[in-house]
Amino acid sequence: MARAAKVRVRRVYEEPTADDGARVLVDRIWPRGLAKDAARLDDWCKDAAPSTELRRWYGHDPARRDEFARRYQAELAEPVAREALDQLHDRARHGTLTLLTATKDLDLSHAAILAEAVRAGR
Repeated sequence: MARAAKVRVRRVYEEPTADDGARVLVDRIWPRGLAKDAARLDDWCKDAAPSTELRRWYGHDPARRDEFARRYQAELAEPVAREALDQLHDRARHGTLTLLTATKDLDLSHAAILAEAVRAGR
């Protein structure tokens, strides 16, 4: 029986914890004001982030959340993003995976949608 993927979502600005497991930044651009060594990342997976155009259109507007999720899931099905998603899923099958983002509201973040996709293996 396959092991269930444990995927967490946290802000990249928060201090790492012992139970973070693999720490992967999933934003397309580097977080403002954060030194690379301070992030303590295992990887930076830009290809799993939404396109710049989609991110700008969304603007974390709660009224656009459902349509953003639909469009982002469609982007995740494209070859380059699909490969990145598969790599994240593989990491999660081998231990805890913490997806990191600079977004302030994690519920409105693409990382929350990405975490669900990783858990589902899609």
